[in-house]
Amino acid sequence: MVGAGVPLVAVDDGPWLARALGHVDEILVDHAHCEKKAASSAVGLLFKYADRGELLAPLARLAREELVHFEEVLVALRARGVELRHLTPSPYASRLLAGARAHEPDRLLDTLCCLALIEARSAARMALLADALPDATLARLYARLVASERRHEAAYVGLASAVAPAPTVAARLAALAAHEACVLAAVPPIARLHA
Repeated sequence: MVGAGVPLVAVDDGPWLARALGHVDEILVDHAHCEKKAASSAVGLLFKYADRGELLAPLARLAREELVHFEEVLVALRARGVELRHLTPSPYASRLLAGARAHEPDRLLDTLCCLALIEARSAARMALLADALPDATLARLYARLVASERRHEAAYVGLASAVAPAPTVAARLAALAAHEACVLAAVPPIARLHA
């Protein structure tokens, strides 16, 4: 599957979808936490790279939209009578980001590429949910969020392209996509958006 320049490695999502459909409330709780983390990641980059003017406005927009999505998932949880609670997160994002190179400016490029991959995988998983959920309201929510996740993916690819030449971005996306597939294969099979 290829998104906005993100060459996701295909994985067998059948077992994941079966888990997700059997634990919809847990997926929603995890999704709410993922939206918070996505907003936090964008804000963290705003602080860490405050001297990179070309990144600031796009990152601020991403953070705001992620928080809006957090609120939308909270509404869906409330409609189902489910409270937001602590969940042990999937190690997916931390293991993916562990593949980023340690020294700048490579660290920034790899972080942006990893965030693009997370958004691309989220879009792929949400598209599966949109097609398979029997709850029409939730299916519509996920169908709408797919477009947002793809926009976020494109935004992170665009930010990466603002800090490195296009061939370098493409090479890092491909390398990190291979790493992402290995990470997905190794995460425990729990009911999480990225497990």
